[in-house]
Amino acid sequence: DKSFAQKDNLKDHMSTVHEGKKPFPCSICDKNFARKSTLKKHISTVHEGKKPFQCSQCDKSFARKDNLKDHMSTVHEGKKPFLCSMCNKSLGWKSILKKHISTVHEGKKPFQCSQCDKSFAQKDNLKDHMSTVHEGKKPFPCSICDKNFVRKSTLKRHVSTMHEGKEPFQCSRCDKSFACKETLKDHISTVHEGKKPFPCSICDKNFARKSAWKKHISTVHEGKKPFQCSQCDKSFARKDNLKDHISTVHEGKKPFLCSTCNKSFGWKSILKKHISTVHEGKKPFQCSQC
Repeated sequence: DKSFAQKDNLKDHMSTVHEGKKPFPCSICDKNFARKSTLKKHISTVHEGKKPFQCSQCDKSFARKDNLKDHMSTVHEGKKPFLCSMCNKSLGWKSILKKHISTVHEGKKPFQCSQCDKSFAQKDNLKDHMSTVHEGKKPFPCSICDKNFVRKSTLKRHVSTMHEGKEPFQCSRCDKSFACKETLKDHISTVHEGKKPFPCSICDKNFARKSAWKKHISTVHEGKKPFQCSQCDKSFARKDNLKDHISTVHEGKKPFLCSTCNKSFGWKSILKKHISTVHEGKKPFQCSQC
C-alpha cells in the first residue's frame, strides 16, 4: 500500500524492497546501498568521521540532522516524549526507553564478562568492570585523597562533591540539594511523588531503584557483609564502607575539613553533625520528661 510523490522514489522502492538490489557498494566495508547519495553519506560520516550538523548551544556536532534535532529537543529544551508505562518515567529517546524497560523492569543484562560470571545492562559498565576489576586500571587519581577513578568525569564529580562539598542539583519542590543528578531524581520520585516501584517481598519496604532493592535483601535480610577488612576482623555490606573504614581507622586519614574551625573528620556525616551541633547549636534530641 505504499505510494510515492516521485517516480524515482517508486523505482528505488521497487528495486531495493521488492527486488533486493543495492548497486552501490562501499569500498571500505562490505555494506551496499540503493542510492549513491546514501553511499556518500555513509563514507562521510562512518569512515571519515564527519559531523556537519553543529549544535548552536553547545560544542556537540552530529552526523545526521535528525540526531541534532533530537539533541536540541531533549538536552536543551528538556523534552522527554517517551513515557514508560511501568514506572511513568519519561525519556528523551525511544531507544533509551526500550533499554530502560529491558534493563530496569525486565532485568536483562546482555553484556557478559568473558572473565567472570558478571553481566551488565550497559556496554560502558562492562568496559569499566573489565578495566578496573580484571585489568586494575584507574588512571585518574584524586590529588586530595588516595582514591583513583576509571573516568575523568567521575574524578571531577568526586572532587566537587566529596572535597568541595558542592551539591549543584537543587530540588525545585523543597530546599534539598544533591551532589548527583540521579540522587535528585530519586528524591523527587520517592519523596515528592511517592514512587517506589520495587517492593521487598520479605518486609514492607519499597525502593526507587532495583539496585537498592537487591542490596537491601542481601544486607538486611540475608545479613551478607562480603567486604572483609584485611587488617582487622571487621566486615562490611558495602565496598565504600570498607574503604572509609581502612582510610579513617587504619590509615588515620581525615579528609573532611570544617571551614569554621579547621577541625578535620574521617566521615562527611560526622562533619555535618559537627557543624550542626557545635557551630549552629542544634539540639534535636528532646527529653520527653522535662
